[in-house]
Amino acid sequence: MIECWRWFGPDDPTTLSDLPQVGATGVVTALHQFAPGMPWPEADIATRKRMIEGAGLTWAVVESLPVSEAIKTQGPDIASHLAHYLGSLEALARQGVQTICYNFMPILDWTRTNTHAPQPHGGTAMLFDLVDFAAFDLHILERSSAVDDYSEAVQDAASVAFEAMDDVSRKRLTRTVIAGLPGANDGWTLEDVRARLETYDGITADRLRQNLIDFLSEVVPTAERLGLRLCCHPDDPPFPLLGLPRVMSSADDYGRVLDAVDTQANGATLCTGSLGVGADFDAPEFVRRFGPRIHFAHLRNTKRLPSPDPSRPGFFEAAHLEGDTDMVATITALMDEQARRRAEGRSDHAIPMRPDHGQELLSDRERDSLPGYPLIGRMRGLAELRGIMAAVEARG
Repeated sequence: MIECWRWFGPDDPTTLSDLPQVGATGVVTALHQFAPGMPWPEADIATRKRMIEGAGLTWAVVESLPVSEAIKTQGPDIASHLAHYLGSLEALARQGVQTICYNFMPILDWTRTNTHAPQPHGGTAMLFDLVDFAAFDLHILERSSAVDDYSEAVQDAASVAFEAMDDVSRKRLTRTVIAGLPGANDGWTLEDVRARLETYDGITADRLRQNLIDFLSEVVPTAERLGLRLCCHPDDPPFPLLGLPRVMSSADDYGRVLDAVDTQANGATLCTGSLGVGADFDAPEFVRRFGPRIHFAHLRNTKRLPSPDPSRPGFFEAAHLEGDTDMVATITALMDEQARRRAEGRSDHAIPMRPDHGQELLSDRERDSLPGYPLIGRMRGLAELRGIMAAVEARG
């Protein structure tokens, strides 16, 4: 597998010059300076590529070329945003970047309620707690239909949690929920979130899934022509929040979308941490079912926590080998898939992977790391994953 590292660009506290010591050879990055829906100028793509190659690395995966809200909701600007998306694909292809990860989560990207939850070993981890999220939804955002989304037990617990928070804690929770992808929504206010929620009025899960299929029907022919591999990241967490539908939360969700646009250019990003929050998720079976269409792997682990709503468990970012996902079996399945591709003669037989997220350990606590992306925690994760890969390869 191609060992990669998520790098957020020149402002990332982890520099490209750090990565040879980490051991990664591939870089996963994006042009975060351009808002969703805007085109990526080829000159900027070329500049980023030169930076990466100048450090002796390769730009293995774009993560992500974001799908705008206008495309997700099929809003007024959809035509221009689709044209910009297609133009960005053309520019990336001309620069030799072939794997493009994206997601179709409404409004917010990954959602947590605590980005620095203390762990027994002295480090911290990101965590999602449904009661705290409900406290935000009911009492801070004050979403009008929020009461319909929670049982009385959750509502009661959320009220108690909210009353126990001081003003600093409430502001911290708000920033954490709104932040989503690091750096993406730093300027959003509660009013911004409320306004964006209104754009999803009347959009059901079936409608959102069809919007995703419509999007793919528009962009996949271009990706096929250019030899690109598109791969959709799952919902994180894999259940509805803020009354919004989510349509890439399970293996069956992937089956419907991959079958609807049945071509190698329409693929999957396997994120074991996101999908692994679901109690019925079987990562090795996912690889066996969709192996030929898996273009990218996020290897991380989550550990489910008790919740007053079993369909929406709490969870925290566990160490890479210590959560609910059997990482040894998952990597074995991925390497079996690589061997099958190699035997077929596929030029893309090697699957890019990265140690997704990580606990803050040791000197991470003193660094100004982006939430979920500490240096030491991820380096430990990559080392552990590399050990599994070496053992599987040696076993044959």
